[in-house]
Amino acid sequence: MQVNLVNENSVIIYFSDTVCIETTDKITHACQLFKADLNDTLLDIVPSYTSILLSCNLRKTGLRNFIFNVQRVLNQLDTASLTNLVRNKILLPVYYGQEVALDHGDVSLHTGLAFSEIVKLHTQETYRVFAIGFTPGFAFLGNTPKPMTIPRKATPRLSVPKGSVAIADRQTAIYPSQSPGGWQVIGRTPIDLLDESEDSLSKFAMGDEVRFESIDKQTFLAMGGQL
Repeated sequence: MQVNLVNENSVIIYFSDTVCIETTDKITHACQLFKADLNDTLLDIVPSYTSILLSCNLRKTGLRNFIFNVQRVLNQLDTASLTNLVRNKILLPVYYGQEVALDHGDVSLHTGLAFSEIVKLHTQETYRVFAIGFTPGFAFLGNTPKPMTIPRKATPRLSVPKGSVAIADRQTAIYPSQSPGGWQVIGRTPIDLLDESEDSLSKFAMGDEVRFESIDKQTFLAMGGQL
């Protein structure tokens, strides 16, 4: 792990060059330790795929002392403790009907799989939250099964409907609000994913485990979903 200075009150910690579940677990555990141990001096914490950006409150500590304590916390990380890591488990209902799966044809054509097989693959996997960003509440989830790998659209849409479930490369995500986007849309969830009670505005947190459950059109509409 590398701890690098960013500015007068921030450091960035690089955990790996590889985006994987093991790296995500280390970052998730480190975030929990930082919040518990450095809460009084921690101004902001921003986890990402392979790093954490930490900012300190200079009114409560000096940067040198903050870096010392950051290193002290990092020394507490060990592989054994990751087995007891507490993760939120989230199950999201998704309607995969063709009227909301805007790219079902392109996905089937690119992968050579029937769309029913795409749905089966998408719902059988347990995903991990790798990062949160792009728009408020947008969580990057991985990894999708290799047979359904597909690149982003060559020309992004100007408007992707709220709740759209999409895939790109080896990742999947849900658009928490209507926005531009270039991911391949394969379904829609009726669940509102923006949470104003959270600093990140997201129901997701780094390291959460997410699964998707296929629902029919009637259930989707009954749960407040919109076509």
